[in-house]
Amino acid sequence: MLIVTLQRAKCIGCNYCEELCPELFRMSKKDGKSVLLNSIDRKGFHTLHSNHEYFDAAENAKNACPVKIISVKMT
Repeated sequence: MLIVTLQRAKCIGCNYCEELCPELFRMSKKDGKSVLLNSIDRKGFHTLHSNHEYFDAAENAKNACPVKIISVKMT
């Protein structure tokens, strides 16, 4: 199981996450910040439990994020 977490409030809208992992991330047209698709928001931490097939793309998005607000874990 892949667990991806995004601290959306700290997003600067650079778009790297969507470019590297469009299966999991989109940029909001309302505020220009990243959206973790199908995630659950808990006190500003948006978390998604997903298939492990997106691990490499999610890890690339995490590493490219200039403000380091993406967390990727395998369970």
